[in-house]
Amino acid sequence: MALLVSAHVSCLSVPALSSLKPDTVKAYIDGSSREFCPNGTSRDCRHTAKPTSELAFSTILRTNLKGSSTKTRCIRRKPHKSERDGAGAAQHTSYVGSNCRHFVSPEGDFAKRRVNRAIRGVATEAGQVEVEVLEKQMRSTPQEVVQESTYLDTAGKTKLISVQDYMEQVPDFLKNDNGPPRWFCSLDAKGYPKDAPLLLFIPGMDSMGLGLLLHQRKLARLFEVRCLHIPLQDRTSFVGLVEFVEKVVKEESAKRPGPIYLLGESFGGSMCLTIAARNPKLDIVLVLVNPATSFGSSQLQPLIPLLPIAPPEVFRLLPFALSFTMGDPVKMASASVDSTLPIWEKLPKLAHALTSLLPTLPTIADLMPRETLAWKIKLLSDGAKYANSRLHAVKADILLLVSGKDQMLPSVDEARRLKEILPQTKIRLFKDSGHTLLLEEGVEVASLIKATNTLRHSKKFDPIRDFRPPQQDEIELTRNTSIRTVRQIFSPIFLSATEDGRIRRGLPKLTEGKPLLFVGNHTFIGFDLGMIVDEFLKNKGILLRGLAHPVMSIENQDLQEPGGGDLFRLFGTVPVNGNNLYRLLSRGEAALLYPGGVREALKRKGEQYQLIWSERAEFVRTAVRHGATIIPFAAVGGDDIVEIVLDQDELLGVPFLGDYLRKSASAFPAARMNATGEVANETFVFPLAYPKIPPRMYFLFQQPITTEGMIDSINDRDAMNDLYLKVKDEVESGLDYLQQKRNADPYKEFGPRVLYEATNDSQAPTFDY
Repeated sequence: MALLVSAHVSCLSVPALSSLKPDTVKAYIDGSSREFCPNGTSRDCRHTAKPTSELAFSTILRTNLKGSSTKTRCIRRKPHKSERDGAGAAQHTSYVGSNCRHFVSPEGDFAKRRVNRAIRGVATEAGQVEVEVLEKQMRSTPQEVVQESTYLDTAGKTKLISVQDYMEQVPDFLKNDNGPPRWFCSLDAKGYPKDAPLLLFIPGMDSMGLGLLLHQRKLARLFEVRCLHIPLQDRTSFVGLVEFVEKVVKEESAKRPGPIYLLGESFGGSMCLTIAARNPKLDIVLVLVNPATSFGSSQLQPLIPLLPIAPPEVFRLLPFALSFTMGDPVKMASASVDSTLPIWEKLPKLAHALTSLLPTLPTIADLMPRETLAWKIKLLSDGAKYANSRLHAVKADILLLVSGKDQMLPSVDEARRLKEILPQTKIRLFKDSGHTLLLEEGVEVASLIKATNTLRHSKKFDPIRDFRPPQQDEIELTRNTSIRTVRQIFSPIFLSATEDGRIRRGLPKLTEGKPLLFVGNHTFIGFDLGMIVDEFLKNKGILLRGLAHPVMSIENQDLQEPGGGDLFRLFGTVPVNGNNLYRLLSRGEAALLYPGGVREALKRKGEQYQLIWSERAEFVRTAVRHGATIIPFAAVGGDDIVEIVLDQDELLGVPFLGDYLRKSASAFPAARMNATGEVANETFVFPLAYPKIPPRMYFLFQQPITTEGMIDSINDRDAMNDLYLKVKDEVESGLDYLQQKRNADPYKEFGPRVLYEATNDSQAPTFDY
């Protein structure tokens, strides 16, 4: 829950449990009553903790909240008058360790309204309240408010979060919202991983810090997340805010081995770029969302001078006007609707979400009183000028998320400009989204950070050490969108060979605890890879990590939409080389290898289902070294999705065109540096072809080949060659079997197959095996 406990704690002592009244418990939540000091005096007590080296006090309140308790870790200290009188009170605040926690009582109105979003906490007996006093050594770093929250429905299941939740939580942030800027964190109940990098979220013009509401639970799987909250009445300058965040960045960089992540939205993007420019020697990674460095060219510039002087009646209409320039209301409402639902179920839910969203729009007016709006505009202008004057000094890695329909800023043009100045920038374009990208449907920030190789734990990204497996929601989203469509088109059949040589339906039996190496034929452009990976995830719980050509890791020079290579990387695909295969198997993982590579994927005419492999047996030596189990497999159907008109050799033989194609292909990196023979030809020239009616796809996994106990033969060339030829023979025999048997499949053709599956709501049968 987005709740800031607003009491400025000077010295806090709590009376005995028997004397703690419900109203008093509520006071700790909404800040409506006085604090208590150890000597029993009231709020005016001057036992104020100093900024450094003295003890501060806070409390833990544990309550029952219908089976779940809501907990908020919070730290707050009332600054001394001498500190408040300074130019930057925010710089004089103190920090207390994160073990100080408030468990919010259900007595508060907010808790009553949002019971269905309570976190699983430490629930005591009904009505019981435990009170503890914690003492923590204070440090001279920015003060922090830490909050843990997960969103559950009344059945205890995870609830989809939407922009409506954002609007409904704003009033609780605005209640007694004074004091200097501060941090709060919304974390998953289980907390972040021990080696999690720090991610600081710098909000946009609203300054609330609630912009990650839709993403906080998923980001907490990867990062320790802190969100910046700038109170409405705060007037800290742009440079003052930069210094406030910069102090945390410097101190945390000195304590952590990996990078510090700065996620900046709009105005926050200018702050992030400024901090990176001022600290080029620090290891910083920037994730920018429609950065406001283009504020000087904003489409709203002619209207900006009129906003602060508009009549009150006109000013109250501002939220409704801005709602159509800041983002797409339909996409915002869609964020609360399960995207996997059938369209007839999705439309009524979408309509309800949209009508529920519109009444909350006046909340924007509460965020932007007239005097606050004028100050925010000044901050935007100062921030853009300051950041643009220092862009040349930015050395940080950058992931830039851009909206194609941003009506507030020319974000697409700005993305191209930033890419030209900062070539290390990776861009992902959401062509149908508006300015408030983080509140719209279809944006998965945590997944994008992983899929673009932006997540790392040391100075340089490592595709194996830094990989984090896809979570169940990421798997389900992929399965219910792209994979489901592919399955519906190709209706794949998965077969496996048993120990007695028979063929059965399903996947092979695998020995647990052993590294696995799947080796198969490369069909045309590897169209079947997604179905194979999904089948093993669904039925075996095994993630097959593909070894792909390095071209999959190349970033486009211009705007790039999410998808394609991002999806491969999200599911663990790594560049194909001997070192990566060695490391995957040494970690006991499952690797998927196509020895034929690019040459086999871009076949010539008449080469369907032919193996074009190297004569070297290196991959079997790697398998033997780790005692891996090799699973040969054959795939039929992928080479029949197109009809080749002119193959690569014919295209390269065309005058002028061939020279152009060779020059273009030379820009792609090579994968098999030491390969010999035909497989060494890795020229990236796609044949001229047209699509055919989608065939059915078939997969046969042969009997697993164990290499355990063969380590003594690893240097025996003949033994390794025999093993290599055995794997190759198994793949070829599988190809022969599938090509022969599919002729007996009554539903191999697209039309009869689709008709059967549409009328029977089940997969069409296949040949007898």
